[in-house]
Amino acid sequence: MSSTTRDEREIGFEQGSVVEVREAPDPKDPHLQDPKDWVVVREIVYHARSRDFVAEPGMHTDFASLPRAFVWFLPRYGRYTKAAIVHDHLWREEVPRSISRIEADGIFRQAMRQLEVPFLRRWIMWGAVRLGALATKDGRHGWWREAPRVLLVAIVALPFVVPPAVFVMVALVLFWVLEWLVYLPLKLIERAKTKPGAPTPKQANPPSFPWKTT
Repeated sequence: MSSTTRDEREIGFEQGSVVEVREAPDPKDPHLQDPKDWVVVREIVYHARSRDFVAEPGMHTDFASLPRAFVWFLPRYGRYTKAAIVHDHLWREEVPRSISRIEADGIFRQAMRQLEVPFLRRWIMWGAVRLGALATKDGRHGWWREAPRVLLVAIVALPFVVPPAVFVMVALVLFWVLEWLVYLPLKLIERAKTKPGAPTPKQANPPSFPWKTT
């Protein structure tokens, strides 16, 4: 750890660092994969401007966590994956013990710049996590200081992001309804075939509609 401010060339991820994760088990069924949770296998070290942050093996991450309607614009993983994992670490382990949520989000944006994420994309992702901070008590502390920049990002992004997101959301809801229309008769058939001594019928799996990606 360094107590001095680092030069721009000293900021970033360690040379040759890679993302290595494994599937986390589904809490409801350990034989299945959790669709939103992964476990870090190899540590990821980020050298920030004044100190190092380490996402250690065993840490859980959901990469870039977004509502399903916006995944077309910002997939859960991409060039920014390492920054997203470090941001998960910052929010869970460093805030509010050693840094504020505002500082954590700033490090996230800085890390994306080091990973060569394009300007508008990284600022939109930063604005998204700043809005997400409102859901936490400590995240609302001092939030107004960044509000003007969040508002500016929203003004730029919303006209391009919201109309397609509405269309995607409507399509997802309609498909979810269709899945139920298919599932219900299959479930009735499964119950009808469930008789003592009879072969086990094919299982009808109910549809789900999680707001985040699966």
